[in-house]
Amino acid sequence: MNSFILSSAAEQDIVSILAWSQREFGEHACLRYEALLTQALLDLAANFDRVGVAKRDGICVGACTYHLWHSRLNVSESTGRVFKPRHFLLFRRAADRIEIGRVLHDSMDLQRHLPLEYLDES
Repeated sequence: MNSFILSSAAEQDIVSILAWSQREFGEHACLRYEALLTQALLDLAANFDRVGVAKRDGICVGACTYHLWHSRLNVSESTGRVFKPRHFLLFRRAADRIEIGRVLHDSMDLQRHLPLEYLDES
């Protein structure tokens, strides 16, 4: 299993997503979404060539995305599942880890929300 690291932007994205979920849908829904986010990160760490990973070299060399939808059935039923998640992970592969750059809503323009370090290496 590979490890992963979250950029400060990705950490802030997660905090904002969970705060919004809590505010709009309540504690239980927030916990379900948190479990889904965690599962998606673990799924990617286990296999970053898994079904659902899309290479985004047209936007930035080495960039990939993974929609949370692909991990929804891997979350324990006892926690509760999110059946229509709307976020994806933007990441890059490094030698021994995955670098999560952002966690974005699927309606967002990916190009406009690339982390600065992705732009510097394009």
